[in-house]
Amino acid sequence: MNKYLDVNPEVAAAVAAGKPVVALESTIISHGMPYPQNVETALKVEQVIRENGAVPATIAIIGGRLKAGLTAQEIEYFGKKGREIAKASRRDLAVLCARGMDGATTVTTTMMIAHMAGIRIFATGGIGGVHRGAQQTMDISADLQELAHTPVMVVCAGAKSILDLGLTLEYLETNGVPVIGYGTKELPAFYTRSSGFSVDYRMDTPEELAAAFKAQNDMALGGGMLVTNPIPQEYAMPVDVINAAIDQAVSEAEAQGIHGKETTPFLLARVAELTGGDSLASNIQLVFNNARLAARTAVAYCSL
Repeated sequence: MNKYLDVNPEVAAAVAAGKPVVALESTIISHGMPYPQNVETALKVEQVIRENGAVPATIAIIGGRLKAGLTAQEIEYFGKKGREIAKASRRDLAVLCARGMDGATTVTTTMMIAHMAGIRIFATGGIGGVHRGAQQTMDISADLQELAHTPVMVVCAGAKSILDLGLTLEYLETNGVPVIGYGTKELPAFYTRSSGFSVDYRMDTPEELAAAFKAQNDMALGGGMLVTNPIPQEYAMPVDVINAAIDQAVSEAEAQGIHGKETTPFLLARVAELTGGDSLASNIQLVFNNARLAARTAVAYCSL
């Protein structure tokens, strides 16, 4: 066991017994939503996972300890501190642990810590990817490299539509990451159900997803699997509305010189303002939807 890792007793018992567990990130708590909505959403996501037969494991770094499974009090702590907590990617883990600091885990670090704890499936909102204009900036999320190396299934609503979705898919293909559409052959675009880009495979049941991931692990192919689960139709946003808000937010970020790890939080917050909060409501619902699918897939995986 990693000496920096603390696994919640309920999570440890479930993993040891071969029971379904679903990992959750903590950046969505500290950087994704305002308090107290962030805490309410985090606790509700955990409830959704339990209702669908799995044990939730919200992941974070607290006082230099890697945490696989937070208590309600720890989630409240993260929600209240919000952006005071460092957003932690792979490059940050060693320094945060050595200094005894807190860190909110991204897709990358949630995958890493989940894998350390023996958790195979992770539900999130959307992954990072290749940013618009990356040909000049080289701004590419570490999430894509982690998917290429760490054997965790990530269930999401596609890559965030603030990104260059075509280049994101090309990057994943180059790195051998299977991209599966749940009930669709088209990549969802986070706030909307379609993007105009095709994914590698369509699968229609959690059992299919579990069987594919089990085969990948049994063959020791390495790397993760990306499952893209479209936002439910009733919560999807009009394409023209969300695209106009994204284009304006991207222009403002460029004008203000915002880049690197600050880009995504800025863009998501600005898009929420420009849409009158509608994008935040959509974001919450797609996370619930992904949690349901991840839990059902974890249950199916544990039955194989």
